[in-house]
Amino acid sequence: MIDPHAIEGALAPEQHRSVHGHAGAHAAIAAQIRTGRLPGAILLHGPQGIGKATLAFVIAREILVATGDEDFHRVDEQVSAGAHPNVQILRRSPKDSRGFYSVIRVEEVRNLRESLHMTRGRAGHRVAIIDSIDDCNVASANALLKILEEPPPETTFFLISHRPGQLLPTIKSRCHNVALRPPADEEVAQVLREQRPDIADEDITRAVLLAGGRPRRAFEALALDADSALTGLEIWLRSPLDQPAGVHLALADALGGGSQGPDISFAREMLVDWLAGEARNAALKPMDRVRLASANELWEKAHDLFAETDEINLDMRQTLVIIFDAIRKHLQAISPPTETQ
Repeated sequence: MIDPHAIEGALAPEQHRSVHGHAGAHAAIAAQIRTGRLPGAILLHGPQGIGKATLAFVIAREILVATGDEDFHRVDEQVSAGAHPNVQILRRSPKDSRGFYSVIRVEEVRNLRESLHMTRGRAGHRVAIIDSIDDCNVASANALLKILEEPPPETTFFLISHRPGQLLPTIKSRCHNVALRPPADEEVAQVLREQRPDIADEDITRAVLLAGGRPRRAFEALALDADSALTGLEIWLRSPLDQPAGVHLALADALGGGSQGPDISFAREMLVDWLAGEARNAALKPMDRVRLASANELWEKAHDLFAETDEINLDMRQTLVIIFDAIRKHLQAISPPTETQ
């Protein structure tokens, strides 16, 4: 099936025979396969681009081999080609030659239900992979819930989610929840080296630096200009208060000039990730109410600024300056006082 999230130069999730990272989650599910206690539905959730769907397809191969009568080589060939009759994939479908539907439609969920109630094409379990459940609208999510409430026998669902907090509570309650974290930098580098052996080591190092533990973003970084200001942004975000005065102004000028280009889109993702990480870290320290309140205020301010900039076409450079200044003020407010203060 065509992947609406495909990246040029990167394998689709179903084409991977192994996955880098997520060893603990992989081992736990593999143990469930061996003991015959595999849940009917598994929700794999975490940041986008960290390999959740890849893990689902790797595990799907293991389920098919363990419960069927075909060897790994044969199963792998069919799964990689999207042709195994016991594997159903639900994604946004092509709308025309130029793009895809914006959501997974209810009729596509109904087609999945009908397929799962037909006689299976091979011995063994069936696997349905929804990549991603976040793409379902209200109608299709409710239709999927009905399948999960009365699942076909010997069928395992893998639901991929980048935003589990927005899912229907009734869907989450029907699933075995598995939270995945970004792989280590070396694991991201391994993914790049395996798929792009033509890429120089220095380019891989730079892509990993910008990836933030996301193999998908590393592939996107390979397509950026080598002299992009994104590397400077990554360094600045590590310790904004330790950077020389004016660096953030230069970054805003460099990144905000092409408001529709790939660099600013990438920069926005990096900023949103930093803001989300700061809010998450603050939430883990409930006694530090000042930091949590400041982090939440910072998140809302940046979100509103980006939305307003998009809506009325404001100057992206000025928006970045305001956000950079807000980050610095936030960190100054929560930093412990020095001895001279």
